[in-house]
Amino acid sequence: MIFSTAKCRPLVSLVRTPAFCAIACCGLLPGSVSATAQTSAKAQPALSPQPREIRVQELRPVHSVATTVPGGDAEDLFAAHDLEKALAERGIAVAPSAGPVDVTVTLLRKESPEASQMLSSENLHFDAPMHDEGYILVSHPGKVAIIGETAAGIFYGVQTLKQMVERNAGGVRLWTATIRDWPAMKYRGIDDDLSRGPFPTLAFQEHQLEIFASRKVNLYSPYFEHTLQYSADPLAAPPGSSLTRAEAQQLVAFATNLHITIVPEQEAFGHLHHVLQYEKYSDLAETPHGHVIAPGQEGSQPLIKSWFTQIAQDFPSPFLHIGADETFELGTGRTKADVDKQGLGPVYADFLTTIHTTLAPLHRRLLFWGDVAWNDPAAVNRLPKDMIAIPWIYWHQDNYDKNILPFKNAGIETWVAPGDANWNVVYPVGSTALDNISGFVESGQRLGSTGELTTVWNDDGEGLFNEDWFGVLFGAAAGWQPGKSDTAAYQATFGRTFYGDASGRIDEAQRELMAAENLIDVSDKAFWLDPWSKEGQAKGAKMRAKIPAARLHAERAMELIETVSATDPQLRETAALQAMELGARRIDFIGMKFQLAEEMSGAYTRAYALKDDKSHRTEARELLSSISSMNGRCQDLRDAYSMLKNLYSKSWLAENRPYWLDNVLVRYDLRIQMWQQRGEQIDMLNDAWQQTGVLPEAAAAGIPPQP
Repeated sequence: MIFSTAKCRPLVSLVRTPAFCAIACCGLLPGSVSATAQTSAKAQPALSPQPREIRVQELRPVHSVATTVPGGDAEDLFAAHDLEKALAERGIAVAPSAGPVDVTVTLLRKESPEASQMLSSENLHFDAPMHDEGYILVSHPGKVAIIGETAAGIFYGVQTLKQMVERNAGGVRLWTATIRDWPAMKYRGIDDDLSRGPFPTLAFQEHQLEIFASRKVNLYSPYFEHTLQYSADPLAAPPGSSLTRAEAQQLVAFATNLHITIVPEQEAFGHLHHVLQYEKYSDLAETPHGHVIAPGQEGSQPLIKSWFTQIAQDFPSPFLHIGADETFELGTGRTKADVDKQGLGPVYADFLTTIHTTLAPLHRRLLFWGDVAWNDPAAVNRLPKDMIAIPWIYWHQDNYDKNILPFKNAGIETWVAPGDANWNVVYPVGSTALDNISGFVESGQRLGSTGELTTVWNDDGEGLFNEDWFGVLFGAAAGWQPGKSDTAAYQATFGRTFYGDASGRIDEAQRELMAAENLIDVSDKAFWLDPWSKEGQAKGAKMRAKIPAARLHAERAMELIETVSATDPQLRETAALQAMELGARRIDFIGMKFQLAEEMSGAYTRAYALKDDKSHRTEARELLSSISSMNGRCQDLRDAYSMLKNLYSKSWLAENRPYWLDNVLVRYDLRIQMWQQRGEQIDMLNDAWQQTGVLPEAAAAGIPPQP
């Protein structure tokens, strides 16, 4: 990490800090943080994203605040109200009816006389990159000024000020500091999968947007395959799990106030099985009831035009996202002859070009996923140059440049899309997400990508967005901050900035979960896998040595979450904290399941060996009872699945519509039933043995041999 070599000017200079680096100060006013204290978390505000330049002074008590907007601009008034709401939630009196206030916050446009006077007196200025979204924040005892050239700049300054308010046992206090800040990337977004199971309520989506905006995200891209309702094509959208036009328009209005552009991604090439399964669209499919539209089919372009015409009407953004990723079936059906003759890349690129022509009258720039760079880099040159490619990589690479360069070299603008590592796991794999996001976004910034889009995918149909905040908000920070973001510094501030937890327990819990994830398999497959199956036995044997340590980490996370929940009634985002605890419990259960399965195998093997020894009859009986009884292992697994089912359902309904939930809960029901039936079977074997002296071998009883 490289620090700026620019020298500090006495008193008025700011320290230029790369992404999430420690704050180093020089030439500061009395009471400011010195360079020797730069590594102390208590010596600086917990801010995410980390501002470009900051001079920290001190924390001062605050009990009451008044906000003023001299220019009277409607957008700035909204920002003021947003600030007042946050301050009130932290226990600060806003514009009390009597008595003086501790702090007056003034929101100013750069061109106003008041702003010019303040900038001059503080020896501060706006650089050209600050124009669109940059701001200057000056916080002195008793007064705070936030100055921006635009409403977005004012709004983002307000978001920083909200984080400068800290609450602890000593009360509520506000940092005094001077900040100059602006983003590294023009577009900073979240891509949220709404097509593979969970579909959020409109209230939760609005809550998402509020949090995104608080982290200076300016683009939200909900992902649709078949869950956006179309007036002209209503067939595919499932009732109860799709966005209506009225809801879409309401969401756009809500986001606009937050300076967020909504860019819905409607797949227009692949990932369309839930549309193509209908007979009405059978002539469009590459393969019967498959998932890829076949290029060249007569009805494909009219359907695409109809979809995106409505999108353009309901979502007035400058972009249309057509998806076009993972078109694996292309060339296996209707287009086989074309692909055999021309090649896969040219057929793919030509279809995107056709879509580009079809949608040209809408006057929007088209976004598409950048898979073509993997499969046929030469085909990139066939694409229209005004499209925007979004290369995506969701895992570690030593160098991400090769994913961007084919488009950059072809003169095509790029955004980069790292991932939250949330798919097909019981809890997002934090270490993978942090590594991938920091590396890929740094590469994008260095190579001139204008945006980043952190992705959330629900391939398993089980994803809970309330488990995703840790990863997606790091993506928000990485897009705002220049260079490679410091993952350790982000982790050290997450609990305070998101949950309002000053104790550090939530940060410690997140570290414990990441430690557990690094020891055992936390995939959905491992969670649902029958440990007595051949595959389950192999999985258990592979993880056996590390399960105890992993469980201790997960259980420590559970304890920390339970403790902070019980002792801090003013925590924010309690539904997300409950989802985090659910993740810890599911990780712990994976380990326990494989342990208990092996214990049951061992107990039955020993009981079978003692079945004819009358002197050890009690021991044999107790061994069988350890498998099934009031405290049997079968019942332990049944009870655990039952508890987790209830906790999961609660977390699901805290954010999602009920649709699809039964598709997940039925899997819990089947496991509950399986272990109930196995317990009853062991009970019958135990009873029969005590009456007849006959006990079948383990294999005949359905129990694998002792490992």
